[in-house]
Amino acid sequence: MIAATTLDTPDGAFTLVADDGTVLASGWTDDVDVLVGLVHPALRPTAVTEVDPGHEAVSGPAAAVAAYYAGDLDAVGRVAVVQRSGPFREHAWQVLRQVSPGAPVTYAEYADRAGRPAAVRAAAGACAHNAAALFVPCHRVLRSDGTTGGFRYGPAVKESLLARERSAAG
Repeated sequence: MIAATTLDTPDGAFTLVADDGTVLASGWTDDVDVLVGLVHPALRPTAVTEVDPGHEAVSGPAAAVAAYYAGDLDAVGRVAVVQRSGPFREHAWQVLRQVSPGAPVTYAEYADRAGRPAAVRAAAGACAHNAAALFVPCHRVLRSDGTTGGFRYGPAVKESLLARERSAAG
C-alpha cells in the first residue's frame, strides 16, 4: 500500500509518501498531490491512502523524522528511499545521502563527490529534482560563496535545517 502521512515539525507541516516504509517523496507541505507529482512516472502511485503516523506503512519514516527533530540527525539516513532518473542523478542522490549533518558542501564539491567535477549544473539539477527532501538531504548543498541558494520549500526552512545541524554537530 502506498500511504502518506503529515507530521507537525518546527519547520511546518512535513508530509511523506511511502511504499511499505520506503520513502517515495517527502517535504514541508501538507499537499500529498504535490509530492506525488514529484515522483518519477515509473514509480508514481495512482492511489495514495492518507494514514496516521503510526500506521505500519509509514511508521518507520515518520519515527525517523521525529528522531531527526529530537536531535538524532542521522535517523533519516537510515530510512530506505527509492527515486528514479538517469544514472548520474540516481548516483548523485546516493552521494548526497553521505553528506554529514553539520558539514554542508558546495555544488562544486557535490559534483566532485559524485565523480563528475565539471558537472556542477547536473549536481544542482539532482538537488532540484530530489523528491525525498530530508531523507536525501539536498538542503546540505550550498552555493560556492557559502550562501544557501535555492530550496523547494523556501530559504527559511533550509536555513533552519542547517542551523539545527550546525548546533547539534557542535
